[in-house]
Amino acid sequence: MHNEPIPAGAGDPGPFYHGTKADLAPGELLEPGYSSNYGARTKANYVYLTATLDAATWGAELGEGEGPGRIYRVEPTGPIDNDPNLTDQRFPGNPTRSYRTKEPLRIIEEVLDWEPHPPEVLQNMRNHLEELKRQGVEAINE
Repeated sequence: MHNEPIPAGAGDPGPFYHGTKADLAPGELLEPGYSSNYGARTKANYVYLTATLDAATWGAELGEGEGPGRIYRVEPTGPIDNDPNLTDQRFPGNPTRSYRTKEPLRIIEEVLDWEPHPPEVLQNMRNHLEELKRQGVEAINE
């Protein structure tokens, strides 16, 4: 696999985003170790970030929890790796500019001007994820 760690900010200049349902404040840290938002909701060994608003939008819309989806601009505090759930195995390279890290992400600010996906596109993605779940396909968490 091509998941060599790259220093935070190197290779991809960002800015970086994280989509979630969590209500967070600037300065707070997002850390691994909580239940994953996807699949069997096992303990997440990583926290995820992306350099595209579209990928962050999916996280905000599909994440578990109550309340509205939110997108935050985040700053990695340590090395980041390509997210193997979205790179090479499923898409050549890293077109979604999606990454993961075992180190915390610092919340810089909430992004307020993002556009949600159209309802039919969101439902198609939910259907696709439900089918993957039915087939037993889980996110890579190692």
